[in-house]
Amino acid sequence: MDITNVFIFLTCIIVLYLVGRFFTVPLKIIFRVIGSSIIGGCIIFIINLIGGTFGFHIGLNVITTVVVGILGIPRSGFNYFT
Repeated sequence: MDITNVFIFLTCIIVLYLVGRFFTVPLKIIFRVIGSSIIGGCIIFIINLIGGTFGFHIGLNVITTVVVGILGIPRSGFNYFT
């Protein structure tokens, strides 16, 4: 085994590691936003079920779901990002 082959092998290992790190960090953030949006949509759905008897309604769409998922509901103790 030649020294250049060892150098090329180690360089490829390091490059693969760096590329893997580059793509896993944004994927974790994306999955966290998706998870919090699903939880936010469930919370809006529950609020609409309970608030429907009082005439209170929150529109259930992508924007409100993401906003509730990221920011949380005040005084509910729900905030996924903290």
